[in-house]
Amino acid sequence: MSESKIAKLHEGLVNKVFSCTELTKKYIEVTERDNDTLNAYVTITADTALQTAAEVDKKIADGKEIGLLEGIPMTLKDNISTEGIRTTCCSKILEDYVPIYNATVWDILKNNNAVLLGKTNMDEFAMGSSCETSYFGGAKNPHNVNHVAGGSSGGVASAVGGNIAVYGLGSDTGGSIRQPASFCGIVGLKPTYGAVSRYGLIAYASSLDQIGPITTNVEDAAIVFDAIAQYDEMDSTSQGRKGAPAYDSLKNDIKGMKIGIAREYLDGVRDDVRKAVEEAAEVYKSLGAEVVYFDLPSLKYALPVYYIIACAEASSNLGRYDGIRYGYKAENYRDVNDMIKKTRSTGFGDEVKRRILLGTYVLSSGYYDAYYKKAQNLRGTIISSFKKAFEVCDVILAPTVPMTAFENGHAVSDPVETYLTDICTVPVNICGLPGVSVPCGFGDNGLPIGVQIIGDSFTEAKILNAAWQYENAANKFKAADFGVKL
Repeated sequence: MSESKIAKLHEGLVNKVFSCTELTKKYIEVTERDNDTLNAYVTITADTALQTAAEVDKKIADGKEIGLLEGIPMTLKDNISTEGIRTTCCSKILEDYVPIYNATVWDILKNNNAVLLGKTNMDEFAMGSSCETSYFGGAKNPHNVNHVAGGSSGGVASAVGGNIAVYGLGSDTGGSIRQPASFCGIVGLKPTYGAVSRYGLIAYASSLDQIGPITTNVEDAAIVFDAIAQYDEMDSTSQGRKGAPAYDSLKNDIKGMKIGIAREYLDGVRDDVRKAVEEAAEVYKSLGAEVVYFDLPSLKYALPVYYIIACAEASSNLGRYDGIRYGYKAENYRDVNDMIKKTRSTGFGDEVKRRILLGTYVLSSGYYDAYYKKAQNLRGTIISSFKKAFEVCDVILAPTVPMTAFENGHAVSDPVETYLTDICTVPVNICGLPGVSVPCGFGDNGLPIGVQIIGDSFTEAKILNAAWQYENAANKFKAADFGVKL
């Protein structure tokens, strides 16, 4: 039976088995020790963490109640704004940037006395699937450090999977929470678009980006989601959580639930991954659910639609990094135009420049109708296809990634294959749907495999319950040998 790590630590704090300061010091100690190997953190905030821990200890000593997330050591992806704490997007162009405001999600957690251990590594501006486009070098997989942690939220996944953070928040534009969670053998939830505020998230692609939790188990994902899924007037797309809290909906019987499997999701998937997904379907059958196979032909358009839209939005969002207002600025230049050109040429990495160029191209005169407009039309078709799918099933079961984590350096030598790792995750972002990745065993190479459970809009409670039922029936998680031993 999977146990909530958050609930277990909360119980220890409340019963004074250990103090929050003792817990925090232990996490800081192992973070500083293991980070040299994992490269999960780019900034460690020990002083901030200990200050919060002291506040929690005082509250407990005064006999006051503390919430589930109070005093729990955690981390944030380095594209989530933190006032007074360096936030780099793992790019040279923002290497020394310190925000003057907090992202809404961090304000929520900070007000709940969450203990911030630091900011974690990521692909530069969240553009990548291996974490290796980071200006600070890629995060390593805690199951095998010769393999990548995944991306773009690789640092969060490496920290949580390596137990140098209890949980973390990442962002998911095309699978950037779920893919590294799958690679590192942990749980990653991409909420419905609008369920969690994006205010203070440094944008990659505004119509696709979504913040969500990365945790070691489903119960913790529900706890964190319930905390951060609040309406925010600072985000015009914000709607907050709808329906009952996800945590309260866990452990509901799923007998009779229809689990849909789109045949197209299994096309081109490696044999050991396909087998793991099919075994997960059998587990659901044993729990009384009904497995329904169906066709979803529009799925083949998802990857090109995603890359056209994402790159187009990135070219617009990243136009603000010009060396004039903030961030890195080239030293030697002839005039303003030359300064902007040199700043962007030397400040951005190759992958970011590649996507800006592609996005600018598809938005340019003469190509807008052929690419961007057509992609938006196809996006509507894909959304309609998923709506119809949920008329025949309650949730959709799919591989999270068609493979297990690849070796360090492979993404650089074969970028095309790296783009293909997104093939199972991008439809969720295109449609704004919720999806959760849960460990479902290990591949032929001994590395974790993840299965993805996708729901209709604002059905986080339903997919998390389905994920919890599978997690506890299968119990295939094996922790990596890093971090705090509880």
